[in-house]
Parts: sequence; structure tokens; C-alpha cells
Amino acid sequence: MARLALALPVALEDRISDDALRHGHDIAARSVSALELASLVGSLKPDIVIASSEPRYLNDRVLAACDEAGVRIIALATDDAARRHAATLGLYESMDAASPWPEIEAVIDGARREPAPKRRRAERGSVIAVWGPSGSPGRTTIAISIAAELASLGHTVALADVDTHGASIAPALGMLDEAPGFAAACRLAGTDTLTHLELERIAQRYESALGGFWVLTGIGRPSRWPELSGERVAATIRQCRTWVDYTILDTSSSLENDEEISSDLFAPRRNAAAVTAVHEADSIVAVGSADPVGLSRFLRAHVDMMETASTTDVTVVMNRIRASAIGMNPNGQVTQTLSRFGGIESPVLVPHDQAGLDGAVLSGRTLADSAPRSPARIAIRTLVTSRLVPEPPPVARTLRSRFGMARATS
Repeated sequence: MARLALALPVALEDRISDDALRHGHDIAARSVSALELASLVGSLKPDIVIASSEPRYLNDRVLAACDEAGVRIIALATDDAARRHAATLGLYESMDAASPWPEIEAVIDGARREPAPKRRRAERGSVIAVWGPSGSPGRTTIAISIAAELASLGHTVALADVDTHGASIAPALGMLDEAPGFAAACRLAGTDTLTHLELERIAQRYESALGGFWVLTGIGRPSRWPELSGERVAATIRQCRTWVDYTILDTSSSLENDEEISSDLFAPRRNAAAVTAVHEADSIVAVGSADPVGLSRFLRAHVDMMETASTTDVTVVMNRIRASAIGMNPNGQVTQTLSRFGGIESPVLVPHDQAGLDGAVLSGRTLADSAPRSPARIAIRTLVTSRLVPEPPPVARTLRSRFGMARATS
């Protein structure tokens, strides 16, 4: 038996409440508006809210109240507009309002949750956070390219937009961002209902002949950052580890914890998503822009990133290497600057290829698909194969001697 709170039109409420009572459930509240429902959830704490996905009955305040109380929401859509409204809020647990009661009860009872499938490999999946200072050094471009190169190597990959200040993966790949996939995953993780099946349902798929990957799009409006709390982001990352081989996190630049001086110790933190992503990552790709301003910003912020990270596996990538911005011998100039002022050795240098990157954004494709011979793409692929993907274990190789006899070596 479950305690239900209803926020539905009269005719639909009568049918749902009759069916619920007939099957032994308890109706804790009946609301006529989203405002009333939001005010009741905190005090009544029902197990599940069943609400019409029309704006009158379901809005971001209802979602926030249910998230805070740990209450699941089932949205009943009466038409396509209502279904789109639920998706815009990031609520994917949506059903047709005409669904028979057994289907609704199956969702209430959790019958649709699938058992966690066994991974093909024994080890857990790896998490790579792509971070960089303010000033658009190319975090999203590098994150997308890393995901594409890993997928082309045959790995299963998920690319998540964790940027709470300016999410940009969806437009960069020509995807709709009305329904933020990562926020939806965080919401499900907050109610302990995030499964592999749910991840595949809320994620979008980037298809490519070289190898496709999953995409969890970011929040469309920066004001929705409270949905990405540190606890939910961490829980989502943990679930992604068991879902795919590699999870790529595109983070925001700020790792400040100044809001922790607030008297409300339990208030949400604006930078919690980025801080959690960097802290939970197995390896970090730190991206900087190869120009005087970009280098200065990177060296100052790099210290904060290293203090936040829990791993020492950090690869520094200097993006947009060009003589016009840094002077003659740009590779040497950048390398010497990082070594002298930051103690950073052996950075990865990505040449500037404006035409190739413009073509990728214009077509909504990855650099590997739109400009496979781009020098920037080649540099990023080398980064992936030489630093991010662990070397395969040594295997016995059969060599043939000049006498035609085979011998095994390791």
C-alpha cells in the first residue's frame, strides 16, 4: 500500500482515486493547483505524487518540494503539450492519462525497474572530468571530442553536461535541450530510482559511423542549478560507473565554496555540481586557452582545482595553440610558461583549427565526424590513446623466425 497525493482534473481524479482506494492505497491529499500541492508535500510526505502534467498542476515548485521530501512524482499527460511540459521540467516518469490502472500501479510498485545488468568487464567504469577556468577555454569542445574518440575505440561512453552556469553540449551537437537529461538523472538518483533503463530513457544518443555515445544534456536555464546538488550528482556518477565504460563530465569553471559561509549549512551550493564532479573523477583533463590571458587564468585557477581533486591523474591540455596569439614557436612558449610558473610538465598541445571547429558546430557533429584530418582532432585522439585509455595488458604474441618456426613472446 502507498500513500498518494493527487493533483488532477476532477474527472481524472475521480477515476484514479477510485482505482487507488479499490486496490488498497491511501489518498493522503487532493490538490487543485500546483501551489497547493507544493505546500502540502512537505507536511504530509506522501510516498508518491500523481499529478497532471499541465502547468496548473505541475511546476518547478512542486518538483522542488518533492525533491526535498524525497517523494516520487508520476505525471499523467492528457495531450502532447502537457507531455512536453513534463519533459521541459526534466520529469521523465510520465504516462498517458488514459493508461489503465494496472499500468499506473506497476510504476507505483516499481515493477518497471530492471535488475542491474552485469558489466562486460569486472572493473567499474572510469569517470573523466573536463575542467577549465573561466573565459571559454574550450572545455565543451574537448569533452565532446574525448567522448567521440573513446567511442571510436569501441568503448561505451556517456557524456554528461554538469555545467550549472552555461550548459552547451546540446546545442554543440544539434540536440534539443528542452528536457535536461542530467538534471532528470539527478532527480531520479535523489529518490533512489535511477537505473540503467532510466538512464537510457532520459539520455539522447549521438550516432556516428565511428562510434556513438550517450548524452545527458545540461540545464537549459542557469536558475535551475539547485536541482544539481552535490549528493545527487555523486549518486548519478556512481550509477554511470556501472552503466558505461567511460563517463565524461563537462564541468563549469568555478570551484569556489564561498557559499558555505552561509548560516544555512543545508542550503544548496551553486558550484556543488562542479566541485563534486572534480572530486569524484578518476582522472581530470584541465583545459586552458593558449594565449596570455588564458594562461594567466589557468595558472591561477589550477591551484584551486588541484586542492579540490581527489586524484593526482591530471592531464593539462592547452587549447588553440597559435603563433598569432603567443608569438614565435608557440609550442615552446606555452610549455616553458607552464613549467616556469606552474611546475606543469608535458602538457598536451592542441593546435588552433578555427575552420574545422566552425564546421563541427555548424553541422552539429563531432570534430572526428566533420573534420577527421583536423590537426586539433589528431592531437585530441593522441591524448585519448596515450594518456586516458590504460594500456592493454601484455599478451603473448607469436613471432615467426627466419627458419619458419613460431615462438611465443610476451
